[in-house]
Amino acid sequence: MGIIRLVAYHAGQCDPKKCTSRRLGRLGLMTFVPRPSALPRGAVLLTPEAERALSPADGPRAERRGLAIVDVSWKRGTFPPVPQAVARALPYLLAANPVNYGKPFVLSSVEALAAALVIFGRGEEARTILSKFTWGGQFLTLNREPLDAYASATDSVAVVRAQGDFI
Repeated sequence: MGIIRLVAYHAGQCDPKKCTSRRLGRLGLMTFVPRPSALPRGAVLLTPEAERALSPADGPRAERRGLAIVDVSWKRGTFPPVPQAVARALPYLLAANPVNYGKPFVLSSVEALAAALVIFGRGEEARTILSKFTWGGQFLTLNREPLDAYASATDSVAVVRAQGDFI
C-alpha cells in the first residue's frame, strides 16, 4: 500500500503566505496541475459541491488515481467543473486553521486532504501533512469523534447517517 498521491489545481486566489496547499507543494507533498482539466482522470476530487459524501469506500480509487482538490478562495465561492474526476464532499468537520477556527465545513486544503486520509484509514499520512502547520494537530483533536465515526462507516450513506450525530 503506497502513499496516496495528492494533486491540486491552484486558482491563485488566496494569500500565498497562508496557503496550505502551496506549502505542501513546496515540501514535495503535493503535485500541482496547470488547469482543472489536467487533474488525473478518475481521481477522488474533494469539493463541497459534490452530491455524494466521501467514505472509506472511496479509498481504493484514491490509492489508484489520486486524491485531488481545486484550491479556490471560499470567499469567491465557485469551483470549476472537473468532469473527469469523481466528486465527493467531506462530511461535517470543524476547521482548526487560524483563519476559520471552529467554523463547520470551511476547511483549509490541508485539513480537507487530512480528513480524507483519516477516513481512508491513513492516519499516519494525515498526521504527516498536518505536522507542517503549528495548528495541524489541533484539527485531528477537534474532529477526533466525527473522523472516527466516518472512518468506521462502510459507504457514503453510512457517513451521512453518522454525520447527524455531530451537526
